[in-house]
Amino acid sequence: MKKFIIALALAGTSATSFAAADTYVIDATHTVPRFEYNHFGLSNQAHRFDKTSGKITLDRAAKTGSVDVVIDAKSVNTGYEVFDGHLRGDGFFDAEKFATITFKSTGVKFDGDKVSSVDGNLTIKGITKPVTLTVTNFVAQQHPMMKKDAVGANATAKIKRSDFGLGKFAPNVSDEVTLSIAVEAIKE
Repeated sequence: MKKFIIALALAGTSATSFAAADTYVIDATHTVPRFEYNHFGLSNQAHRFDKTSGKITLDRAAKTGSVDVVIDAKSVNTGYEVFDGHLRGDGFFDAEKFATITFKSTGVKFDGDKVSSVDGNLTIKGITKPVTLTVTNFVAQQHPMMKKDAVGANATAKIKRSDFGLGKFAPNVSDEVTLSIAVEAIKE
């Protein structure tokens, strides 16, 4: 009987030490990637992408995770269809040839129980560069309407658009672009 109890205790320990991380599916209706740049020194312009998908995996106890985001380059939205077409063209996103923009994490950093930054590789127009997203807000809680576990965050990074083959009109239209993403994801 004693051997059985020890075996049962070890089995319980093994199960908890190999507990799987939680995987969350990005909620496309509440995830908004945006980019902001200075336009001829006159104003800062902010635009968005309307179609985003992906997954976030977190093991908050082990303080590890991964982020995989796919943005539909054709979904760029400036609020002006003619300008959207201009940005989709080969002088900028070349969305016919490069249909997606991706971010794949290489590391997730925590500050206590909260994600504080995500290192990863950003790919635009087939060009991949390392980028660190600084997480300015992170929440893990039950979604009040769906009654499922959810995570949400806001993150920002600065990039040079010329690094990704998007340098047209620089420096008159600023080369530095601020990326920001509001993301919500629901546990699978």
